[in-house]
Amino acid sequence: MTQTAEDLTLAGEFPPATREQWLALVEGTLKGAPFEKRLVSKTYDGLRIEPLYAGDHAAHPVAARASGAPWQVMQRVDHPDPKAANAEALHDLENGATGLTLVFAGSLGARGWGIAGDADTLAKVLDEIRLDAIALELQLSPQAREAPQRLADLVAARGLSPAALDIRFGIDPIGAMAAFGKARIAWPDMTKEFVVRVRDLAARGFKGPFAVADGRVVHDAGGSEAQELAYMLAVGLAYVRALEADGIPLDAARKTVFFRIAADADQFLTIAKIRALRKLWARVETACGLGASHIVVSAETAWRMMTKRDPAVNMLRETVAVFSAGVGGADALTVLPWTAPLGLPDRAARRIARNTQLILLEESYLSKVADPAAGAGGIETLTHELCATAWALFQEIEGAGGIWPALTGGLLQKKVAGVRAAREKAAAGRRDPITGVSEFPNIAEGAPAVLDVAPPAVAALPAGVSFAPLAAMRIAEAFEALRDASDAALAKTGSRPKVFLANLGKLAGFTARATFTKNFFEAGGIQAVTNDGFFADGKTDLAALAAAYKASGAQLACLCSSDDGYAAEAVEAAKALTAAGCPHIYLAGRPGEREAEFKAAGIGHAIFMGCDVLATLKEAQTLAGTTAA
Repeated sequence: MTQTAEDLTLAGEFPPATREQWLALVEGTLKGAPFEKRLVSKTYDGLRIEPLYAGDHAAHPVAARASGAPWQVMQRVDHPDPKAANAEALHDLENGATGLTLVFAGSLGARGWGIAGDADTLAKVLDEIRLDAIALELQLSPQAREAPQRLADLVAARGLSPAALDIRFGIDPIGAMAAFGKARIAWPDMTKEFVVRVRDLAARGFKGPFAVADGRVVHDAGGSEAQELAYMLAVGLAYVRALEADGIPLDAARKTVFFRIAADADQFLTIAKIRALRKLWARVETACGLGASHIVVSAETAWRMMTKRDPAVNMLRETVAVFSAGVGGADALTVLPWTAPLGLPDRAARRIARNTQLILLEESYLSKVADPAAGAGGIETLTHELCATAWALFQEIEGAGGIWPALTGGLLQKKVAGVRAAREKAAAGRRDPITGVSEFPNIAEGAPAVLDVAPPAVAALPAGVSFAPLAAMRIAEAFEALRDASDAALAKTGSRPKVFLANLGKLAGFTARATFTKNFFEAGGIQAVTNDGFFADGKTDLAALAAAYKASGAQLACLCSSDDGYAAEAVEAAKALTAAGCPHIYLAGRPGEREAEFKAAGIGHAIFMGCDVLATLKEAQTLAGTTAA
C-alpha cells in the first residue's frame, strides 16, 4: 500500500514520550541540584517560566491583523529642523516605510528630540507627502496639544477627504501627566478639553482613532508586563468614560481609542503581552455590554533595553523585539534607530531601523500566518497568566477610583518602583546580563556617528497639579556612568584606571578566572592589564610578578588562579604586590575558609559570580582615584 503525505505522522515510528520520562532524564542530568532553582525562572510579575510546556490543543487564535496582512512599517520623524525632517521622511517612504510617526518635542517618547507642533512646522514636515497613501501616527506632547487640530487644518487646506486618511492622532493627556508628574489642570477638568478635541476631529470627518493608551510610560519606568497592561486598560477606559459622559454612544467612544505598547527583547513575554492586551480589552468591552471589536495596537521597540555602550547590539535586541511584536499581532511597528541613546540618528541608522522590519516581513514572511503562537503551551500559559495578573491590578486601580487617583495617590508609582528596583538589582549583580555593557565589554570601542544637531528647546510645563512621575530609565545607565567616568579620566590624564591581573601558576590554572576578571573590571571602565603569567621552575616568579605590576601603572591588582593555586601562592603573592606598592588587592573567586588568612596578607576584596558587580566597580573606581558622575 502506498502512503500519502496525509498518512504520515511526524516521528510516528517512535513511542510517545511522557513528562515523567523527561523528568527522570532531567534529574539524572541535574545530579541532585534542585529542579526549581536550575530550570524554573520567574518574571518580574512573579509568573513561573517552566522549561517545558505541553501544547494547548484547545486554544484559539487571537484575532489581530488579517491573515497574511503585514503590519505598518512606521518610521520616526523627530528631526528638529522641519526641512530636514521632511527630507528624511520622504526618503523613508521611498525606501519601504508605509507610515510615519510624528514625534513632537517634549513627548514621552521624544528622547530629547522631536518636531514643533505649530501649523508652519507641520506643513514643512509633511510637504510633498501623500497623506492619503500612508499611515500617520502622532506622539504628542503637552506643548504640542494643538497639533491634531493643526494637522486637520492642513488636511482641509489640501482638499483631502478626512475619512479616507489613516491617522492615529495620539491624544493622551493622562500619559503626559504620568510621565512628567505634572499637569496644567487635573484630569477631571481636562476631560472637557479632551472631549472637545475628539469631537472636533470627528466632526471634521476623521475616522480616528483619536486617543491612545500608551503603555510605554510604565515600561520606560521599569514596570512589569502586567503593570503596563493594567495601566493601558485603565487609561483606555478613562477616555471611553469621558466621551460617554459627554453623550457619545459607548460603541462610538470605544472606537476612538488605540493602544501603544513597548516591544522588548524578551521574546516570549512580548508576544504574550500583545496577545493578552487584546484579550483584556475584549473583556472590558464585554463588561460594558458590547461585543469584542478589533483594536489597533501600535508597538515601538523599547527604550529601556537600549545601550550607549556597544550600541551595535541594539540591532540584535530590536530584531528580537520586531519579531516578537510581529508574531504577537501588532498592527503597526516603530523601531528606534540603534544609535538613538547617543544622539539624533543619521540616515544610515534610520535605514537599519526600517530594514529590520522589511527583512522580517519580506524575507522571513513573518506576517503570513495569523497568531502563529496560538496553541504553543508556553505562550498560551503566559498569555493567560498575564491576563489574570493584569486584571487584578486593573481592578485595584478601579477600586482606587480610576487611573487619575491611582497616579495622584502614588499607588501605581509605588508598584512600578518596586519592579524597577528589582530590575536594577538584577542588572547590578549581572543576574540580568547586558551584552556589551555588563558582559563582554569593549573598553576601547569607538562611538558610531550621530547627527550634530542641537536638541530643540521645549517650554517648561506649568505645575498646576504635581505628583511623582513615572520617570524613564535605561537599564544600562549605571554601568554606562562608570564607563563615562573612565573616558573622562582618559581624556584628562591620558590613562584609564587600571587593574593588574596577577596571574598565578600555569596558564591552564588561571585563564578562566583571568578572563572573568578582565570582563568584570572593564564593564566598569577599569582597564585590565593582563599577561601570560610568571610561572617558572615549578612556581610563580614573585619578583617578576612585582616588577610587572610596577611597570603596569595600575592602581589595583587582582589575583587570578585556581583554588589550589591560591592555597599555594596567594598569600606570598599578595605580600609581594604590597611590597611593590599596590594599595588594593582583589581575589578572583570566593575566599572561603581562607578569608581571614587572605585579609591578613593584604587581600581586601573578592570578586565572584553573584556578587554585587556594580557596587564593587563603583568602589574600585573610587580606590583607583576615579569617581563616576
